[in-house]
Amino acid sequence: MFSAQTYQDRREILKKSVSNGILLFLGNIENPVNFEHNPYYFRQDSTYLYYFGIQEPRIAAIIDIDENKTIVFGDELSIDDIVWMGRQETLKEKSLKSGVQETQPYAELARYIVKAQTSGRKVHYLPPYQSSNKILLGDLLGIKIGELQPSVEMIRAIVKQRSIKEPQEIVQIEEAVNVSNEMHLLAMRLTQPGMKEYEIANAIQYLAANKECQMSYPPIVTINGGILHNHYRLNTMKDGDLFLNDSGAETAMGYAGDLTRTFPVGKTFTTKQKDMYEVVLNAFNQAQNLLKPGVRFKDIHLKAAQHLVEGLIDLGLMKGNPEDAVKNHAHTLFFQCGLGHMMGLDVHDMEDLGEQYIGYTEEEPKDTKTFGLKSLRLGKALKSGFVVTVEPGIYMIPELIDIWQAENRNADFINYDKVNEYRNFGGIRVEDDFLITDDNYRLLGNGLIKSVEDIENYRAEHLA
Repeated sequence: MFSAQTYQDRREILKKSVSNGILLFLGNIENPVNFEHNPYYFRQDSTYLYYFGIQEPRIAAIIDIDENKTIVFGDELSIDDIVWMGRQETLKEKSLKSGVQETQPYAELARYIVKAQTSGRKVHYLPPYQSSNKILLGDLLGIKIGELQPSVEMIRAIVKQRSIKEPQEIVQIEEAVNVSNEMHLLAMRLTQPGMKEYEIANAIQYLAANKECQMSYPPIVTINGGILHNHYRLNTMKDGDLFLNDSGAETAMGYAGDLTRTFPVGKTFTTKQKDMYEVVLNAFNQAQNLLKPGVRFKDIHLKAAQHLVEGLIDLGLMKGNPEDAVKNHAHTLFFQCGLGHMMGLDVHDMEDLGEQYIGYTEEEPKDTKTFGLKSLRLGKALKSGFVVTVEPGIYMIPELIDIWQAENRNADFINYDKVNEYRNFGGIRVEDDFLITDDNYRLLGNGLIKSVEDIENYRAEHLA
């Protein structure tokens, strides 16, 4: 945990940002794998971590703005719990570390909420994503799950606060990024023809665990990089394949790293692979250089797309004016997703609160219909203190190519004969994490090799 003062200060800022009522925070529960006492790995709700820092299942908290009090609700260990689990730090002790003096049994939460509602006071709550909390909210508020209406006022206040990372948060994020760097270098050292993809996934997860880290998301380790979120890991790798590794570590305090590297399973890229990789790397470098406060991330995304088009024109897969091609969304045959996202306590930071609040503004809402743009998680102007990913890519998806070609879509910009020569190429992505500073940006972590020359040299040193 951070200092008690940290959590007290965060709660005070939040209290001043919401007009009145009660702010309700629900922690997560342990979810069973196949029976109640065999749970999945427990991960606390990130907003609960931000304001209270307590890593314990089945707890809740309220910040009562009207009565100026904060209470943590939860149950202390019973003697049965102690028999099975041993004596542990009490909830009261954990709450004091969070700067909260008052704790009450979990059952008292319902009574507190009912009393507040009876008095006509507003209960603010966030969008629930665990089924248990959906049910709990329905019971606490006496309404059907389908009628839950999370507090937009509370969401906006939290997004504004959590978006600007504190220096101590940056320390945590860089710790996660540096462990992620080690994971990626290990993958580059180990990967060779004849191995299964899951062997690399297992190795990097083992490294993270030895650094007291979890994975910040299920790792994407695949020779089929054209599938954006490919979690199939049973392929046998062979010389000539490209290996895409999208993986990141999460610190014990919940802060994430998120990196992607693409490299050859053999010692060197083929000519075709090298040419495509250089197109992606150039778009990455150009996008990185545009990062600074006041610039809309959507504009950086579109500029990166234009650089991808320019490179694809040079390779003969596209044609025409690059700017016009992007305006007509022709690039989305190759780049179907967004350039990046916010990152922090969640790898897609605060995504549970709603992308329309995290990545966009009321004045400039998200385009939810246009292919490509509807997958751009972040579009608003950057601010000092934001942490963002930059991750352009090229993805050849045979099914998508067939649909577009049958419709002759964007034929003024796409050379379908040439595209079909690459239909089974797979995909390439390059990704790093950045802090937006007062006038520019800073790469987070110690840095990870990404040029063709550096990757090939590193692979040559370690490939058997």
